[in-house]
Amino acid sequence: MPLILAAMTTNSTNNRPHNCNKNHTVKEYKLVVVGGGGVGKSALTIQFIQSHFVDEYDPTIEDSYRKQVAIDNEVALLDILDTAGQEEYSAMREQYMRTGEGFLLVYSVIERESFNELSTFYQQILRVKDTDDVPIVLVGNKSDLTEERSVSYEEGEKLAKQFNCEFLETSAKQGINVDQAFHDLVRKIRAKNESITNTVSSRQSSTLGNDNKAGLKQDAQGTGSNVGGGAGQRVGGSSTTATGGDAGQRAKQQSSSNAPKTESSGGCCIIM
Repeated sequence: MPLILAAMTTNSTNNRPHNCNKNHTVKEYKLVVVGGGGVGKSALTIQFIQSHFVDEYDPTIEDSYRKQVAIDNEVALLDILDTAGQEEYSAMREQYMRTGEGFLLVYSVIERESFNELSTFYQQILRVKDTDDVPIVLVGNKSDLTEERSVSYEEGEKLAKQFNCEFLETSAKQGINVDQAFHDLVRKIRAKNESITNTVSSRQSSTLGNDNKAGLKQDAQGTGSNVGGGAGQRVGGSSTTATGGDAGQRAKQQSSSNAPKTESSGGCCIIM
């Protein structure tokens, strides 16, 4: 099983190599190239890794490659697995799919059968990953063989819409869209990871906000209870005092009107 480690690519802007900061960990992405036999999966991968076209067909069982590149000014280490297209390796392919983060789903534009069997590969990916949110780029390879084409560009676009994924045609022989296919797949993985991070952060913020609101509500209820109790006591006290005063005044007025005029203090006994 060949393992190829390609040198770091250079910055096309200033022609200086991308040096990794010692304190910065380079993000690694696990890419899996999937498709039928003879569609050019290995040719695509080697063209991307070595800028070299392999025109001999040698059925792949499993080849692994690594390459460090800069995508959108961010250095990435790509771990690329080129899988077997033959049906007898289906179980082995599933094992690779479990570890893959993103998938290049490849067919040949000159082989209708390779296009028709894509749904099988697609469903296998979703089943193994147990989700329909999987970064996938649909690739129609051998686009340079225009006279032999049997699958139109429009058919590829339509299938990509069904798969809810990106689509492009490539030519491993001429190097057309080869880099873009791998780079776009990394971008899709990054977008998914960012979406997951944002969702988690949003949920944490929402939970924290709800906890704070609950705490403030409890504090407000406790304060309101104390204030209400004091006011009630004061109001009740004032009310009692006022009522008692009025009753006293009425009692005095009644006793004054009913009591006979006398110079003696025995008037109190008359009241009783």
